[in-house]
Amino acid sequence: MKKEKSVKKSSPVRRILIAFLMVCSLVNLYPFVYMVFYSFKSNEEIMFTNPFGTPLIWKVENYYNAWNNFNIPLYFRNSIIVTCISTLAVIVFSLMFAYATARMQWKFSGAASTYITTGLFIPAQIILIPLVILVRDLKLTNSYASLILPYTAFQLAFACMVLEGFMRSIPSELEEAAYIDGAGVFRSFFSVICPLVKPAIASVLLFTCIGVWNEFTLALVMVSDESRKTLPVGLVTFKGRFVTDWGGMGAALVMASIPTVIIYLILGDKLEQALSVGSGIKG
Repeated sequence: MKKEKSVKKSSPVRRILIAFLMVCSLVNLYPFVYMVFYSFKSNEEIMFTNPFGTPLIWKVENYYNAWNNFNIPLYFRNSIIVTCISTLAVIVFSLMFAYATARMQWKFSGAASTYITTGLFIPAQIILIPLVILVRDLKLTNSYASLILPYTAFQLAFACMVLEGFMRSIPSELEEAAYIDGAGVFRSFFSVICPLVKPAIASVLLFTCIGVWNEFTLALVMVSDESRKTLPVGLVTFKGRFVTDWGGMGAALVMASIPTVIIYLILGDKLEQALSVGSGIKG
């Protein structure tokens, strides 16, 4: 009887919560829906006759124009190369660093952890000028490395913090059992720790991919060569001096959003596991 009463009492609250979450979902989904509609409209509809409604005439040619007339394949290729290499480097380095500080006993592990965490409080804009000078002195200007190295460095702090916190929640008895069975440090790392931190790895991969894929400031400053520009910088070319193809720009924005949406759909469940308590043990 008590359980039935509690369910009845909680049902209005649950309905209100569901309604609130549905409203929040619609509010967050509307910009993407607007962008999709935007990509099928003409400049006249976007600016004057129909800025917020569904397209009166669906201009599919906007996608054709964006893909063929504005070097979208080239920008896509550059963004994919930079994002994949940067994300792989972040995951490899952050995994090794987090394991060393969270699972090993050495004198300066706490200081190293604090040092890497301070990177979260340093905006990229503050060190932009020294970074440009450093890249120039290393003769990396207008290369993929001029983006990959800074992206990896800027993303490491967050990745190390997430993985280190996750690794600290894993009971030490699991590693001790592996050591008793004859496993060494490397075998324990790859066979015990890495499988347990898959949700955290997925979270790092997701946030790193989105952060690198959408980054604009560094890509604009570091790369001036058209053949090395990434997608966010390439989208600027849609804006002409006298006429701007707003429909084509909308189509390009939709195409640029597709990879991040796919990544989130694939890794969304792992992200939920990483945010839940004890997910590292359940794997």
